[in-house]
Amino acid sequence: MALEMRPDCERCGVDLPAEAPGAFICSFECTFCASCAEALDDVCLNCGDELVDRPTRAVRYHANKSPGTVRRFKG
Repeated sequence: MALEMRPDCERCGVDLPAEAPGAFICSFECTFCASCAEALDDVCLNCGDELVDRPTRAVRYHANKSPGTVRRFKG
């Protein structure tokens, strides 16, 4: 099972492309940008889990394992 690779920060809405570094996730795949993860002291705003670096996904894999498209930022 592949990571969902959510496309945006759940706190500020900034785009987080699957192929780019700079995203942080918890064990439930809640996703935050580096700035928000730092502001949150690396603790997930939703569940209290630890936030860690999300791995990147090479563009060549997007056809078979496409990144998520549902945005989670609620504004």
